[in-house]
Amino acid sequence: MSADDRAQRSEGTTATDRDVEQRFREQVLSELPVLLRVGRRLTLDAGDAEDLVQDTLVRAYRAFDRFDGRYPRAWLLTILRNTHRNALRKRRPDLMDDEVAHRIPDQGAAGRADGVPDAALHDELDPIVRTSLGSLSARHRAVIALVDLDGLTYKEAAHMLDVPVGTVMSRLHRARAKVRAQLEAEGITGAPR
Repeated sequence: MSADDRAQRSEGTTATDRDVEQRFREQVLSELPVLLRVGRRLTLDAGDAEDLVQDTLVRAYRAFDRFDGRYPRAWLLTILRNTHRNALRKRRPDLMDDEVAHRIPDQGAAGRADGVPDAALHDELDPIVRTSLGSLSARHRAVIALVDLDGLTYKEAAHMLDVPVGTVMSRLHRARAKVRAQLEAEGITGAPR
């Protein structure tokens, strides 16, 4: 046994462990900004989002040996979604029916107990746009939040919502059409088509 092998054994780390850790860093940690952004949309709280992402990373690390290496963002978003759902189930089971209803920015109180205004955590939306988004069904708000606000691809949003890509595309088309119609009814011209 070489000196390096003995040193590795004494540290409890093998070359394989280091390879796994390196692959984890390369494939998973690069997705942290997306995970945090989606986590903030889900929880509406920066601290809760960080906790959610940390729980997601722990679960991802434990399951990394079973990950095939394809589509790390979709894999991580699925873990994030499931971790968030499990946390909601533990706290209040009735939230599951409308888990994304609260995700539109500034739907809650104007400020938080810690003194941080909601505007500091969320994109500022025009009140008319916010009202239009708030009038959508939870399914339509979810795709708008994930694709248009969080910047996910259709495929990533489909994995996040656990629906086919075509469903995301059709929901997004309908949601955008409804928002556009409401904005035009409010007299806002030049609404994107």
